[in-house]
Amino acid sequence: MTAADAPEAVEVSIEGVPVRGFLHRATPAAAGLVLTHGAGANCRSALLISLAEEFQSSGVTVLRCDLPFRQARPNGPPMRGSAEKDQAGLKAAVTFLREQTSGRTFLGGHSYGGRQATMLASSHPGLVDGLLLLSYPLHPPERPDQLRTQHFPDLRTPALFLHGVRDGFGSIAEMETALKLIPARTELLPIPAAGHELMSKKNRDELPRQVVEAFHKGLINT
Repeated sequence: MTAADAPEAVEVSIEGVPVRGFLHRATPAAAGLVLTHGAGANCRSALLISLAEEFQSSGVTVLRCDLPFRQARPNGPPMRGSAEKDQAGLKAAVTFLREQTSGRTFLGGHSYGGRQATMLASSHPGLVDGLLLLSYPLHPPERPDQLRTQHFPDLRTPALFLHGVRDGFGSIAEMETALKLIPARTELLPIPAAGHELMSKKNRDELPRQVVEAFHKGLINT
């Protein structure tokens, strides 16, 4: 990575909603992707950094950002009732990123962050051009009856799901069934030998490239 490629720290307020993270800038005309983290992480996670760098190299500007719950406290899971604020934070992040690019805008996240992205998109059709969902938390581990799909029938944004075949938050078969509830175009890409964390020591060299290639094929070039 050259100095010109180094991420820029971002800390701004969009209509009173704070946006904090790092901007990986590609060309001015590049597509843009807001990328956020799961319930136990932040925007400095190894997964998000690796993906942001790979996307930047492919010509996509990425804003990896902290959700409002993580901005409020450095550790711990989301607090009860934080979902509305977290979705407002993602909406503000999308608004900020649109000011930095002139191409299409996409939204994505890992686990909890991806769930909030789908909920935001289902209530704001047309907000973004597509969704990138990494390890969607379909249900709590060992509680397959507690599905997090109530908003799926209202989701009309094209979505690419990447899911580990060993993910305890939902099997590939369960994901395939759930995605039938979404009226928009969807694609599910199973990641062999991966769990909910998605990236491991064994696949960390190939996973970012695999995600970016699937994103370009399934969302950018369609």
